[in-house]
Amino acid sequence: MKEVIIRLENVGKTFRRYQREEGIAGSIKSLIHRKYECKEAIANCNLTIKEGEFVGLIGPNGAGKTTLIKMMTGIIRNSTGTIRILGYTPWKLENDFKMQYAVVMGQKSQLLFELTTNDMLRLMKVIYEISDEDFEQRKNELADLFEVKHLLGVLVRTLSLGERMKMELLVALIHQPKVLFLDEPTIGLDVIGSKQMRLLLKKLNEEYGQTILLTSHYMEDIKELCRRSVVVHNGQLIFDGRTDQLFEEFQKVKEITMVFEKETAFDVPKEAEVLEKSLFRVVVKMPKEMVGNCVREWITMYHPMDIWIKEEEIEQTVREIYRMGEKLK
Repeated sequence: MKEVIIRLENVGKTFRRYQREEGIAGSIKSLIHRKYECKEAIANCNLTIKEGEFVGLIGPNGAGKTTLIKMMTGIIRNSTGTIRILGYTPWKLENDFKMQYAVVMGQKSQLLFELTTNDMLRLMKVIYEISDEDFEQRKNELADLFEVKHLLGVLVRTLSLGERMKMELLVALIHQPKVLFLDEPTIGLDVIGSKQMRLLLKKLNEEYGQTILLTSHYMEDIKELCRRSVVVHNGQLIFDGRTDQLFEEFQKVKEITMVFEKETAFDVPKEAEVLEKSLFRVVVKMPKEMVGNCVREWITMYHPMDIWIKEEEIEQTVREIYRMGEKLK
């Protein structure tokens, strides 16, 4: 039985934001009487994560994903409720707690650009009090895993974005954290870089048993890596379950493409939406529950040379999830 290492109970976070009227008069007035508004970023959040899980945290901009990560790592303190990570209260920032987790944020680097990765690793060795023997073993193991041994002596500022993100992850893992928090780790990466990063993260979880909490707007990351997904909408958790179940519920249509060897007058069903149509090729979109019967019928009637079926674009599915967020409660 896997141990629960992350537990949030009735957690809430409210920010107090300063408001000022425009112009000089507004500036002077604000010196005497300041106006504030309260913004509830997270409300009544309950969440448990077990050791070795890979959990995706999904939500639109401003939903509260990064706020949750910051509360779980002790960067900010929760306003209400209790948070226990590995048995610790994060906002107390006890040294023993800080030794057991790592954070990688795609939009904020922890690397010093005028140093090499080797320099950064040596710095982490001192901070986390790693022995010489353990340090060399871990460094070599991670460098081999990430295939970056030839880059360890290169200045960080000269690395490409994809190379730098690998180094961010390598440096974060040198002290063997029990929990890894990832906030948009593939942001800005090209297709190849994103795929490499996903392969690395999958290996860390499956082969090394790393517990990972991932936030990402790239739904390929979530669908490929996370067996479990949590959806945040307006500061509330509105879904917590299997990733395949989430997409199965909201992927309502499929796209069918057929190519014909000779001119064919294809009769489009009224339930289907035509995306492309010619005498030699047709592309339609239709409810997924109708696809099986329709495709069998079309093969018998029209004898297509080629046919393929594609799931609805993941991004479109996620837009539907956000739009229908209230129905998930």
